[in-house]
Amino acid sequence: MIFWKYHGLGNDFMVVEDFEGTLPKDASFVRRVCDRRTGVGADGILYIRKGDGADASMRVLNSDGSEAEMCGNGIRCVAKHLYEFGLVKKEMISISTPAGRKDVVCAVSDGKVKAVTVEMGGAVLDCARIPMRCEGTFIDKEITVQNKRVRGTAVSMGNPHFVTFRAFSEDEMKHLGPQIEGDSAFPKRTNVEFATVKENKILVKVYERGAGWTMACGTGACATVVAAVVNKLVPAEKEMEVRLPGGSLWIEVKEDLSSVTMRGPAERVFKGELEE
Repeated sequence: MIFWKYHGLGNDFMVVEDFEGTLPKDASFVRRVCDRRTGVGADGILYIRKGDGADASMRVLNSDGSEAEMCGNGIRCVAKHLYEFGLVKKEMISISTPAGRKDVVCAVSDGKVKAVTVEMGGAVLDCARIPMRCEGTFIDKEITVQNKRVRGTAVSMGNPHFVTFRAFSEDEMKHLGPQIEGDSAFPKRTNVEFATVKENKILVKVYERGAGWTMACGTGACATVVAAVVNKLVPAEKEMEVRLPGGSLWIEVKEDLSSVTMRGPAERVFKGELEE
């Protein structure tokens, strides 16, 4: 089984071409190869498949074997792979995901993709669609996690997110991240963003559903800017720098939340082969 190792700001993946749909996808296989001590080591596996009405499609399996509807860093890696290996011979590429079709634009120099801009679609605040067990929307409200109140905003970018702008210590974040992810308020679990607005940028740390603490999360960066806009912490329709542990992404949110765009890099690290 041939694979390529990619990362987007340190959020790393195995990328495989699965055009026949025959590659293994069972949870035990994914956990084994994503293990950082005994396997290849990755936050997940990205399966590139036939287009299903788009130029290509992407399926994302997290390192714990669960499936993600969408992955912002992953889709940039897939776009780079599609373009640089000539699988799609144009700079504007459409990629189908379980969260819907996403259109991407590759910034190319000397035949190499230097950055990818992704139209991530609209943000969703309706609790039933996130999903979250609440009525209406959950904007700047509190949940109680192990007797601790956490104020935040719930957003879907095709996958669920809970964004808090409350200041927590490192120890508090390490404890709260997994507790919020698995809280009963979120029937499909949730990604968790701990964010701070500072001058003209937002600093974010992400506990990612199915992968734990990651160096970066593309949908998480998008959800954070959406939450900052609806809480009037930053303006809409202005590209914001979101600084994650692995580097920066640039996110812009329309006033009516109908469109969120993400711009950032993707890097290929090496090619490998798994023994059967």
